[in-house]
Amino acid sequence: MPHLKIIVVQDFRNIAFQELSFSPNVNCISGNNGEGKTNLMDAIYYLSMTKSAFPAPDRYNFRYGTEGFTIGGTYGMENGLESRFSIKVRDGEKKLVRDDKPCARMAEHIGTLPVVMVSPGDTALVSDSGEERRRLSNAVLSQMDPSYMAAVQAYNRLLAQRNKMLKEFSPDPALLDVLDSRMDSHAQLIYALRKQWADGLNPLVGEYYRLISGGGEGVSITYKSDLENASLSEILSRSRERDYALRYTCSGIQRDDFFFAMDGHPIRRAGSQGQQKSFLVALKFAQYELMKRSYGFAPMLLLDDVFDKLDWGRISNLIGMVAGADFGQIFITDTDKKRLSAIVDRLTEDRAYFNAAGGVFTKID
Repeated sequence: MPHLKIIVVQDFRNIAFQELSFSPNVNCISGNNGEGKTNLMDAIYYLSMTKSAFPAPDRYNFRYGTEGFTIGGTYGMENGLESRFSIKVRDGEKKLVRDDKPCARMAEHIGTLPVVMVSPGDTALVSDSGEERRRLSNAVLSQMDPSYMAAVQAYNRLLAQRNKMLKEFSPDPALLDVLDSRMDSHAQLIYALRKQWADGLNPLVGEYYRLISGGGEGVSITYKSDLENASLSEILSRSRERDYALRYTCSGIQRDDFFFAMDGHPIRRAGSQGQQKSFLVALKFAQYELMKRSYGFAPMLLLDDVFDKLDWGRISNLIGMVAGADFGQIFITDTDKKRLSAIVDRLTEDRAYFNAAGGVFTKID
């Protein structure tokens, strides 16, 4: 399984320049809030996904006063060899290089270094719109199946063309028919893979939630899509008059959502902060398990401030789950170094500790 051996980060958020060597097992980063722990985790995520884990333009990742950033990493690959990857963002361009060879398309890299990240920002999956939940499904499925990413990209290009036509004074119905037909095949693939993913995820989320929370309430995920009962072409045909009036496409895959429930009620309303956090951690661990089954090896796991809002019993259950499963390389951040070491030292002797202060990371005993 790929694991990150060395990372070099320059001008990424508050990190001016840093080179770090990691354990192939567990890596712990401690420090106060605002010192750069999440920035380092996001740099690792960026090397895998060619973008931040957080929905913001790349310019917001530039260190103050700079015009770009560079992230490089040396990985031990599943074939036993090493590979070097680097991403440079500058002057509105993003360049990815693997072993000194430029990658023509970023999409070809997705899935090479599989990763799952759990962060405080995951609360948006519960509290915000369906766009956040679609973003999650896209991030996971793009790593697991290259055809999914290609279908999403093609669908979005055609959707943009269709919306542009609808803004015209008198759109050509024949051209809309052609676009609808071309969008349909991509939509069917996206729908099928999202449904398969949600169906596989649902029992795992329930199982992991019970392990973390100790039982009690039941949680579930339900996939909602306009394509449940008809093809996209049929849906768009029925809604065309409405699309004319609104001047944009109001039905389709871009409106898909995932309903998160606790005992049948929306978890956003029914769950406490601790229950919601437990659910989100369970969701990400279920995602991790499905990716592990798909790849045949464990992805990297980034646990950013995962202990926040979890009581000690839930933390113990979570760590016991990590210790008892076939996990790969893990990165954990926490504000409390003593708590972190008390937990991790019980798991393994193969671990590394780092302290974060002002964007500088120091390896400690």
